[in-house]
Order: sequence, then C-alpha cells, then structure tokens
Amino acid sequence: MTDIRLGTPNDEVAMLELALRAWEENGIKDVNPEKMLGMIRPALYLWEGLVGIIGEPGKKIEGAVLLRVSRMWYSDSLMLEEKAIFVDPEFRNAKGGRARKLCEFSKKVADELGLPLIIGVLSNHRTAAKVKLYERSFGPPAGAFFLYNVHTGHEEHMTEH
Repeated sequence: MTDIRLGTPNDEVAMLELALRAWEENGIKDVNPEKMLGMIRPALYLWEGLVGIIGEPGKKIEGAVLLRVSRMWYSDSLMLEEKAIFVDPEFRNAKGGRARKLCEFSKKVADELGLPLIIGVLSNHRTAAKVKLYERSFGPPAGAFFLYNVHTGHEEHMTEH
C-alpha cells in the first residue's frame, strides 16, 4: 500500500518509533524522544503542520513526512518546512516508490496551502541517492549543508556516502 494519509493523534506511538529509526540512521548527536514528540504531536493534531503517512492505521508506518508551518528567522511570511522524511528500511525496496510519493505529497500540500516548501537532505548515509531523488522531485538544489566535527547516524551507516 502506498497511499498517503494524514496522520492523527492515534499515530503518535508509531510515529515516534519511526522517528527514532530515522534518528538512528540520520541523526546528529544524542536524541531526546520528548523533543521529537514536541514537533510530531502538534502536527498530528493539524496544529501548525501535518504528517503524511504511508501505512494503515494501527500498523507499522512504512514511511512518513513531517511538515511544519514556520517562519524564516528574518521574516513574518509563512513557509512549509519539512522536518523529516523517512521510509523505513524494511519498505525501501518494495514497489511503490514511497520516498518519491512522500516528496510529491509535500509539493501537493505546499501548493494547496499556497506556501513555499523548504526541504533538504542532511545525511551522510545514502546521500547521493537522496539528492538525486530530491533533484528529480524539486529541481536543482538551492544550497548545501555542511557538518564539522560530527556525522549523521551511527558508525555502521558511515560506509555509504
């Protein structure tokens, strides 16, 4: 199943589990699950954001995108900001193009809300593949991220760049 549905408060536990798997692969430094929930929970209530989920309610989430409405530090204008987009490794090779569909969902939400979307790749794991996917979905990048004195994810994920 690769339909995307809106997350609800009933998805909180499964979303936190997915977020922790995403942190394991892409996170920088330590993790604080309560802080994660502070970003996820409001979006599940459709307050200043939303969560697009692939997976049936009550089952393991196959993939999701967390979108929050925010402002740039220098402006009062609203933006749609992707906080996380992640497909569980168990479902990456399955048919359906889950990551691509989550990107398309993000664009659709931005279009429907009439907001610019800011979305990017901050990862040392499978980075080139992620950048290619995003270039196909969103066009050329508008910058780059750099990390100094830190890598994303755990050591076992550091072999692929």
